Amino acid sequence: MLSKRNLKAVVAGAMLAAAFATTSAFAQDAAKVLRLVPQSDLKILDPIWTTAFVTRNHGYAVYDTLFGVDEQGKVKPQMVDKYTTSADGKTWTFTLRKSLEFHDGKPVTSEDVLASLKRWGQRDGLGQKMYAALDKSEAVDANTFRLVFKDGFGMVLDALSKPSSNPPFIMPARVAATPADKQIDDATGSGPYIFKKEEYRPGEKVVYLKNTKYVPRTEAPSGTAGGKNVYVDRMEWIILKDAQTQANALANGEVDMIEWLPPEQYTALKNNAAITVDNPIPKGSFALHLNHVIPPFDNPKIAQAAIMAINQEALMRAQMVHKELYSSCASVYPCGTMFSNDKTGYFTGKPQFEKAKALLKEAGYDGKPVVLMYPADFALLNKFPPVMAQLLKQAGFNVDMQSMDWPTLVTRRAKKDPVDKGGWNLFITGWGIADNMNPMFYAPLTGNGEKGWFGWATDEKLEKLKFEFLASADEAKRKELATAIQQRVYDTGIYAPIGEYKPLTAYRKGVVSGVVRSPVNVFWNIKKS
Repeated sequence: MLSKRNLKAVVAGAMLAAAFATTSAFAQDAAKVLRLVPQSDLKILDPIWTTAFVTRNHGYAVYDTLFGVDEQGKVKPQMVDKYTTSADGKTWTFTLRKSLEFHDGKPVTSEDVLASLKRWGQRDGLGQKMYAALDKSEAVDANTFRLVFKDGFGMVLDALSKPSSNPPFIMPARVAATPADKQIDDATGSGPYIFKKEEYRPGEKVVYLKNTKYVPRTEAPSGTAGGKNVYVDRMEWIILKDAQTQANALANGEVDMIEWLPPEQYTALKNNAAITVDNPIPKGSFALHLNHVIPPFDNPKIAQAAIMAINQEALMRAQMVHKELYSSCASVYPCGTMFSNDKTGYFTGKPQFEKAKALLKEAGYDGKPVVLMYPADFALLNKFPPVMAQLLKQAGFNVDMQSMDWPTLVTRRAKKDPVDKGGWNLFITGWGIADNMNPMFYAPLTGNGEKGWFGWATDEKLEKLKFEFLASADEAKRKELATAIQQRVYDTGIYAPIGEYKPLTAYRKGVVSGVVRSPVNVFWNIKKS
């Protein structure tokens, strides 16, 4: 009889063999095929419907954006050729680059842009604010469109270049007509790669082909801006969930790259002379998210009690293993960035079990188990939930930790139903600096109820503070407002950070080159030799 470990190895080997079974035809021209292990399986293809990073990365492969941000965070035109702003700042006119074409051969027009922005503006937090400030949007001609605001809106370019959660990707108008609360089923874009739908096998492999008709910008690639040159004919995402299997596949040359290196494989791959361990994107953070539309976290005191259970050091050590790969940070903004501060009220990142128990008693917690979703297959997150469950129990909660794969969690977190009908109470996920460096970018910082991000907190004061932040152009005032927003997050128990991490990418030394420095992972400009 096979032991559990041997059985796991056999299954992983079989999955790897299946993933490569149809790729042998390309072995003779290996330099033209980039094989990488994405951070997780890709089952949701709509980068507007979800904030999942793997879907965002899929979006950057197949879609394009009006503006990008370079490695230093400066906004640069991408699909836009030129733009003008009226003297009062209310009217913005944009002209698209020539030669923009969707994968189906149809030109990208102003109508496509406006339809895409409208759908994005119904889903994204900053997009919602932009559209609330908008008086009208109109197509001037096929290549020119105009946004007219009721008053000046100070983050137009920030919104149109938003690099993450959610980028305003441009789709054909017919696709963008899909209601924002429903997922699209057509991945036609105008980006540097074409999604090969007929070879898409969730759980095994995702295939992209070079878009030979794509016309890159002439500037050097930097961040999500500049020339998106593709130097391979084919990119294959090989889905390998087990950390050891990922490391073995890279060491054996079966894959070229691991997008996000599992921490437990850090030492082995760092010490492998044939592997480069790189850090192409900035630090990120993990966070505990709570569902505020169903009990018990519709009660802010009970939400605060859950946050008081957090032990950042214990959680981060369990997941990230190596001290050089993580740090504690109690601010909702990345420590050391413009808006980070130490005004965190009761939250310290250290457990306060007795205070949590007192709050639960005061709030009348009825002892019903809280459902903590556990993405058991996701090597980058799956050490957190067992530790968090124990911490919550020490704080006085009963906990039901439910195991599932990551795509199931990403889908289930959109459900507002009670837990006995498939709902949820808590989950943990990761964010990048591109998400949480600015309170207007950070998806969880919403107090607009069911229009907001998963968790759906309702807090009018938080929304008022965000509007004031938008309206201010004074840096000192914005810092003051960002601090007030952070304090409001903790006062209402919306969510809490678990700690900061250093994301690492690993690839074959001397084989892979050209990895772009960016606020998010992108896969153009990569060469193989």
